[in-house]
Amino acid sequence: MSFETLIDQLADDLEPVRPRRFWSDAAIMALIAGIELALLFAIGFANLDMHRLETQPTFGWRLVTLGLISLAAGFAAIRSFDPTYSAKGALRWIAALVGVSVIGGMFLASLPGGLAELIQRLDWIDGIHCASRIAGLSIPPLVGLMLLGRRGAPTDMRRSRLLVGVAAAAWGAFAFVFSCPFNDPVFIVTWYGLGCSVAVLAARFILPWLARW
Repeated sequence: MSFETLIDQLADDLEPVRPRRFWSDAAIMALIAGIELALLFAIGFANLDMHRLETQPTFGWRLVTLGLISLAAGFAAIRSFDPTYSAKGALRWIAALVGVSVIGGMFLASLPGGLAELIQRLDWIDGIHCASRIAGLSIPPLVGLMLLGRRGAPTDMRRSRLLVGVAAAAWGAFAFVFSCPFNDPVFIVTWYGLGCSVAVLAARFILPWLARW
């Protein structure tokens, strides 16, 4: 078989691909996030009791930092589906934002007096429950970004998957804030971190098979 014949056969299998538009993808993700949040309020999972929430010193900290991380990682993840985009710099900025957020939360916390107090404050039974809910809430944006990624052509697949995981995890934690009854930063950093880690690991190791990246 000649080289020209091989090229012709390969070209016969090609199909036209619709051009990707960043803002269209961003709008799709915003719609998914909006629908999920609306459903949470509709079914009573998230109870917007502003009187109660205003008494929580960590409410604003969680809402602002998780919202910023979700937006930054989400925009970077969508951009990473473009083969010309390098996600290395975005991951550095997002890691810095996460670090600053954790440090800011620790300023709101009082240090535990000892191991016994630390164990009590961590409240592992409720903590695991919170972490599992955050991981569950991250599934819709994770699936949405995965489907958008299938239409793209990411060249830095490892970092692209990490961005997808961070964006989905941060959104899941953001949505959970509206129903979370806990306000101890030690509890929040530990169990929110665990729930987000599950989502990030899922994106890192499961998406290659689901998204065919």
